[in-house]
Amino acid sequence: MKKYLLASAALGAFLAFSGAANAQVKFGVGGPITGPNAAFGKQLTDGAEQAVADINKAGGILGQQIVLSKGDDSSDAKQGVSVANKFASDGVKFVVGHFNSGVTIPASEVYAENGMIVITPAATNPKLTERGLWNTFRTCGRDDQQGAVAADYLVKNFKGKKVAVVHDKTPYGQGLADETKKAMNAKGLKEVLYEGINTGEKDYSALVTKIKTNGADVVYFGGLHTEAGLIVRQMRDQGVKAPLMSGDGITDNEYASIGGPGVEGTLMTFPPDPRNRPEAKAVVAAYKAKGIDPVAYTLYSYAAFQVLKEAAEEAKSLDTKKVAAVMSSGKKFKTVIGELSYDKKGDITRPDYVMYTWKKGADGKITYIEN
Repeated sequence: MKKYLLASAALGAFLAFSGAANAQVKFGVGGPITGPNAAFGKQLTDGAEQAVADINKAGGILGQQIVLSKGDDSSDAKQGVSVANKFASDGVKFVVGHFNSGVTIPASEVYAENGMIVITPAATNPKLTERGLWNTFRTCGRDDQQGAVAADYLVKNFKGKKVAVVHDKTPYGQGLADETKKAMNAKGLKEVLYEGINTGEKDYSALVTKIKTNGADVVYFGGLHTEAGLIVRQMRDQGVKAPLMSGDGITDNEYASIGGPGVEGTLMTFPPDPRNRPEAKAVVAAYKAKGIDPVAYTLYSYAAFQVLKEAAEEAKSLDTKKVAAVMSSGKKFKTVIGELSYDKKGDITRPDYVMYTWKKGADGKITYIEN
């Protein structure tokens, strides 16, 4: 009898240990894995995969290993909601994503209803965090902050010149263009053209004709890299030499591939290059050892996992409401993109957009260089 009790105790201890060792917490990463913005989806998934590998290697979160699911929204709002519902039904508790503001906003409502936290590395429309949702955060800034930096540059460098403002009619693209226009107008610089385009089209010659007719000296574009590249290529084909200026939606080298040599001189707002931060040195080296250059949102995605890990450990819980409360408390999180803290809305308290210019490097390739 005594031997039986000892054996039972040993078995119970073994099963308890095995359960702890195999404990898992489900995370999701959502973004445009396919479609015209797949380059940005890759940035988000590259960031997620490396972060999960590093966190799990170090013991996971509160002793639980992260299991990562991927959701492809193809930059489509309906598909983004489907991804959100799939994550919810699969028991995902924490989501890093999405890329587009127009996808993240409706998806975040699904996450809120299902008790899930979402933290986006890339969606910058102010509406995302202005709705008072308890579960919605960013590691990036907002379009009103980015638009102010763009407007300051335009007023300083194109005073007395003709500015055309173009947008892609999306929550991100039009939102950013409108914030830039509003800030620019407030400083006395008026646009000579304000025009919306349709995403996915290939022929923007009618737009280019309007830009040419209005004699624009610079074209501000709110939108993503595919349309931006096509517009610049067609501007140059029609002899329009005005530089394009845009925001963080063109931060992938595919922009230069699409736009060709004419993209040289493009102006762009984006935070200081996170690859150059001392906090990112080891992680950047790990990416490069795999042949990956962690451009643009890659490290913003990685940082989102660091924030969630630190918040859960501070809360001593994986309960999403408790984790969100820590995130909203003003706590400073140490990440690869620097120290981050949040206000009550879920916005970072450190807006830091700067200007870049797309230039040809020593290798002959055109890419973005911080001014």
